[in-house]
Amino acid sequence: MKLHEIQHRWLQQLEGERGLAQLTIKNYQRLTGIDIEQLDRQGVEHAHQLTRSIFERLLVGWRRDGLGERSIALKLSAWRTFVQYMLDYQHLNDDPLSGLKAPKIPKRLPKNLDVDSISHLLELPLDDELAIRDSAMMELLYSSGLRLAELVSLDMDSIDLRYGQLRVVGKGSKTRIVPVGKIAIKAIQRWLKVRANWLAMRPEVALFISQRNQRISQRTVQQRLNFWGKQQGVVGNLHPHKLRHSFASHMLESSGDLRAVQELLGHANLSTTQVYTHLDFKRLAEVYDSAHPRATKGKKSS
Repeated sequence: MKLHEIQHRWLQQLEGERGLAQLTIKNYQRLTGIDIEQLDRQGVEHAHQLTRSIFERLLVGWRRDGLGERSIALKLSAWRTFVQYMLDYQHLNDDPLSGLKAPKIPKRLPKNLDVDSISHLLELPLDDELAIRDSAMMELLYSSGLRLAELVSLDMDSIDLRYGQLRVVGKGSKTRIVPVGKIAIKAIQRWLKVRANWLAMRPEVALFISQRNQRISQRTVQQRLNFWGKQQGVVGNLHPHKLRHSFASHMLESSGDLRAVQELLGHANLSTTQVYTHLDFKRLAEVYDSAHPRATKGKKSS
C-alpha cells in the first residue's frame, strides 16, 4: 500500500474513531500531504522506505524553505502521529522518527488588553443592527473566554440567559459549562431581537448569524473584530484570541485560581494555562519592590 493510500485511511481513522474536528484533520492532511507528494517524486512511495535519513532530509528541506521553528515542530508532530498509526497497523516495524527532536520553540506570552482598554473597546455605538450583533459576540468572547470556533458553533439552545450559563463544545468535542456575565447577557438579549427580525420566522439554530441569515463564519467574525479594533483605537489587529487571552489574564489577576481558569478556558492540561502566570510579572515586581525590605538598592532606612 502506498503512502498516500495509508494517509487516506489514517485521516478516516482520525475522524471516525478519534472524533477529531474537521479543521484538525485538514491540518494533518496539509502538514503531511506536501511531504508525501515530494517523497513520491523522489521514488519514496511506500511506508517501509521511510528511514531516519529520509526525515533528516525533509527537516533540512523545511529549513531551506524558510519554515520557522514553530512550523517545523507542527510538521514533526503531525508526522509522529502518522508514523504511530503506521506502527499500530503494521505498515512499519521501526520508528524512523525515533531520536529526531523538534526545534525548541521560544515561549511567547499571549498578548492581552488591560481592563481599561477592554472597557473602551466594548463600548460600541449601538446605532445599527450589525453593531448590536458584533457587540454581543465581543462581549461573549470576553465574558466567557471563548475560542473563535466555539463562538461560531453556538446554537440557540447553547445559552441559558435565565441562569447565565453557556454550554460550549471545545477542542476534541469536549463540552464545558461556563458562566456568562450580566453585561454580556444584556448584549445578547439586544441581539436576539435583531436576530428575530432578520430571520422573520425562518428556521435557523445558530445563535450568531450573518445578514444572509445563516451561521456566521469565522472569517466574518475576524473581519468585524478588526473593523471595531480600528474604530476603537486598538493598536494592531484585534484577533478573537486577544479577547480570550485578556479574559484569562484578568481572571487570574483577580482570583489567582489557576485550576478555575483552566476549567473556564477548556484547557486539557494545566501547563497550557500556566503561561498566563507569567503575564503579571511587572505588577508582581512592583509589589515586591514596594513591600520587600531588601528589594530596592539604596533604599533609605527610616
